[in-house]
Amino acid sequence: MSSSQAPTVSVPTLQQLLESRYSDAPVVDAAYDIPTLRGIAGRGSCRSFVDAPVPDAMVQVLCATALASPTKSDLQQRDIVLVQDQTKRAALAQLVAGQAWVAQAPLIAVFCGNNRRQRLLHEWQDVPFANDHLDAFFNAATDAAIALGAFVTAAEALGLGCCPISAVRNQAQGVSDMLDLPQHVFPFAGLAIGFPSVPCQISPRLPMAVTVHKDRYCEDGVKEAVEKYDRDRTQRQPYAQQRFVETFGHSDTYGWSEDKVRQYSQPERADFAQFVRARGFALD
Repeated sequence: MSSSQAPTVSVPTLQQLLESRYSDAPVVDAAYDIPTLRGIAGRGSCRSFVDAPVPDAMVQVLCATALASPTKSDLQQRDIVLVQDQTKRAALAQLVAGQAWVAQAPLIAVFCGNNRRQRLLHEWQDVPFANDHLDAFFNAATDAAIALGAFVTAAEALGLGCCPISAVRNQAQGVSDMLDLPQHVFPFAGLAIGFPSVPCQISPRLPMAVTVHKDRYCEDGVKEAVEKYDRDRTQRQPYAQQRFVETFGHSDTYGWSEDKVRQYSQPERADFAQFVRARGFALD
């Protein structure tokens, strides 16, 4: 090969990507093997970034693309706060304790649910807001989630790496104060964004037999399927650390299910409902 020729890079097919995720991956028709699906199937969380900014023009396109995603009843109850200031990113990293890498991300976006605008419309037009109950919060949270997913897909299509940061809800009041969020606006999740410095790892998922149902919800064989998933994933992608060893000890068979059980054995965000109510939402 001539020195001027670039080496050939093998691009995984959609079939290969899905088989890396699922023990029961479907057979992929060649017509479905398109870049968009390969990008989604092959994504992984990125927590290590090169020291380079994300161009503002790219960020604006990504925000516009994300906010073009579906929204409940065209209410458009989601906002994106771009945290570009390095001091604020460092402060945010302090709020999401245990995730120091957040401060190194070139850009943090905080996706917010926003029920405030809807209430302002009612105020401006002097019409009572008749839906002050749990669904008002739920709709805004869902809108934020949809926009977050669309942003990740768009960002990774442009070669960026992303990692959602749900821990912003651990310190929801502190994050709200830092970003000057008003009543009826709340942080849903952060997102670290930048150009990856290392390839992202693809994590296997639970078998589709566990998570895809036909006509009715079914849990037949789910325990056995999860146990097999644990064994397969541990062999392929063992955990580097075990949670709360001081409480549970060291497990020789530590897998996904044990990790999740240990994670949720400790209280987390127990005050979140109180925070949401303080934001002005009724959760009845």
